[in-house]
Amino acid sequence: MIPLMKSAFLNELDTKDALVKFILKAKKLSMGEQVVAFEKEFAVFQGVKNATLVNSGGSANLAMLQALKNLGRLKDGDKIGFSALTWSTNVMPILQLGMQPVPIDCDQRTLNVMASNLKKRLNQTDLRAFFVTNALGFAGDLDVIRKVCNEAQIILIEDNCEALGTELPSGKTGNFGIMSSFSFFVAHHMSTVEGGMICTNDGEIDEMLRIVRANGWDRNLSAPKQHRWRKKYNINSEFEAKYTFYDLGYNIRPTEITGFLGRYQLKFLKENIAIRQRNYLLLESIVKDNPDLQTLDRSHISVLSNFAFPVLCKTPQLKCRYMKLFSNAGIETRPIIAGNIQRQPFYKKYILYSYELPDVDFVHDRGFYCGNYPELNKKDIKTLTDCLKRHEA
Repeated sequence: MIPLMKSAFLNELDTKDALVKFILKAKKLSMGEQVVAFEKEFAVFQGVKNATLVNSGGSANLAMLQALKNLGRLKDGDKIGFSALTWSTNVMPILQLGMQPVPIDCDQRTLNVMASNLKKRLNQTDLRAFFVTNALGFAGDLDVIRKVCNEAQIILIEDNCEALGTELPSGKTGNFGIMSSFSFFVAHHMSTVEGGMICTNDGEIDEMLRIVRANGWDRNLSAPKQHRWRKKYNINSEFEAKYTFYDLGYNIRPTEITGFLGRYQLKFLKENIAIRQRNYLLLESIVKDNPDLQTLDRSHISVLSNFAFPVLCKTPQLKCRYMKLFSNAGIETRPIIAGNIQRQPFYKKYILYSYELPDVDFVHDRGFYCGNYPELNKKDIKTLTDCLKRHEA
């Protein structure tokens, strides 16, 4: 069988051995110096000023929107655009925080929202923010999307959980919006088992994220920042400050284990990305020769950190045929993220109106994906290529 993932970590035995030694020697396992070190090292990798580690990618999405509400940059009732081909935790925080989700169609050729899709939606309704998902390691024309958002005074936020390491000529995905989320869940580009990161160059947002992450208190801020918050609210003693809560927050703190694993796995990330791209290009070459399947347009992407290999069939009938081929070969498959999010039960429960999303429907009805990761061996690759070749009914 070729599962979606073969191991919890890259270089799994070495990682587990290092983790055991760390746990035995660690003085504490609650959030501390390993978390801080990982944040700094990840910020350097991503090329941003600030990185805040949390307990999951889903928590990162929630924290980003909560921070913007706490700062008054978003408010109840605001319309928030989002990529309609996405994961549940991109949409749920919009609902949970009292704002209005507005789905934006993708382009079936890229699996992502393009600037043209965003402009089309803006012709129908205004938006206060746009929460874009960089799906499966691909991305839209983010440089143009950023320009559209800037001109319309729309806050751009990125979910980069599936595209860690992908680059456009104009920069890394995750660096186009005011902040971005990353996931270190098992089977993502790098694993800490559970874990997520938020990156931003905005100092005010970074400060609020650290308040949101830890119950609304100031415990993880620098001394000067703590002094400023305490002075603002007349908190005159260290004793009182320990249990003073300044704004809405959650307990979404990571552990030292998360920080240690993140630092250890970060060492292998560049090689990981290179292998994922190499695997993708090989499989793509087979798809190009198969008229049953649609090749994706990645011409605007300079480095493709592929999350999983998408198979987009020309018809729903062909999808059934190829999914059966994959299943018979022992290849584990999944839908392309959550498909058209408007079809999900939770969405229909809370949102009574819907938008036409023809390209997302196309992907929903004709697409699926399989795993792509460094542990795929030559036999695995051959099995995958054999299934991607044209098969007569």
